[in-house]
Amino acid sequence: MTREALINLFLFLLLPVTAGAAWLLEEPFIITLTTKVAILALAGVGLNIALGLGGLVSLGHAAFFGIGGYAMGILAAHAQSFDPLMEVTFLIEGTKSMPVIWLVAVIAGALAALAIGALSLRTSGVYFIMITLAFGQMLYYFAISWPAYGGEDGLSIYVRNGFPGLNTLDPIQFFSLAFGVLALVLWFAGRLAAAPFGLALSAARQNAERVETVGMSPYRLRLLAFVISGAITALAGALFADLNRFVSPTMLSWQMSGEIMIFVILGGVGRLYGPVAGAALFILLEHILGGLSDFWHVYLGILLLLVVLFARGGMIGSLAGRAVAHD
Repeated sequence: MTREALINLFLFLLLPVTAGAAWLLEEPFIITLTTKVAILALAGVGLNIALGLGGLVSLGHAAFFGIGGYAMGILAAHAQSFDPLMEVTFLIEGTKSMPVIWLVAVIAGALAALAIGALSLRTSGVYFIMITLAFGQMLYYFAISWPAYGGEDGLSIYVRNGFPGLNTLDPIQFFSLAFGVLALVLWFAGRLAAAPFGLALSAARQNAERVETVGMSPYRLRLLAFVISGAITALAGALFADLNRFVSPTMLSWQMSGEIMIFVILGGVGRLYGPVAGAALFILLEHILGGLSDFWHVYLGILLLLVVLFARGGMIGSLAGRAVAHD
């Protein structure tokens, strides 16, 4: 087993061990923090498919995160008010079922990514970064001006949505659910990277002209990666909104996009478990330094600067000491 595989195994076990210890010590707040790490890591895994595999630097991924959150908020709000979403020739009702909400969030995120990606991927470099940022900000200001669902004040959900066989109000059970989703998506991302599609996408990132000469379209490869990335990030948004029982336009803000990118950079761009390491470190710093100073982001900025300058492979790359791998 390689050093990076051992690091990945440690990171995979870190979350359930921490949550289990907190449960034994009756520390529900620690369990909630660990759940937050799992959900934000899931969002980072989504971005890492576009950024790490496809080389797509997106500053608008909060758009998909927020779309997933609002998918949850809107469906749950209509379910708790017994007010149907739409009644024209047929009735569309809200729901408190997590599997249904996740399906809606994933579809909504994928469709939004398809529309945004189809336009954004006609550009490259800084133009791609700015157009994804522009789309994200458009959705952010739309959410602010959407009074039907709280506008700037956001939307509160009074009871957490349900999952068959689980009491989702129990912190350890909700953590188990979030961690299970993260584990499945990590497995999927690993298989995707090793599949012919993932290899072709990596080739397109390194040399698009050569990929075209063998009859493949770099544009289509990147678009599909962007759609998959948006769908996973939307799923994370739905879980995050359920964790807080609240959704607001801040989930769509450029600051949220920046945070998701920080998870990936801190852990290691292109590293399968990079987002897990980055999200864990981010939440740890937020919890420890946030209690000492309101300006804890200054220390985060210094750390990020050191990583970019001296640890281009992120935390995992520095510890593993070898080229990017997806094992």
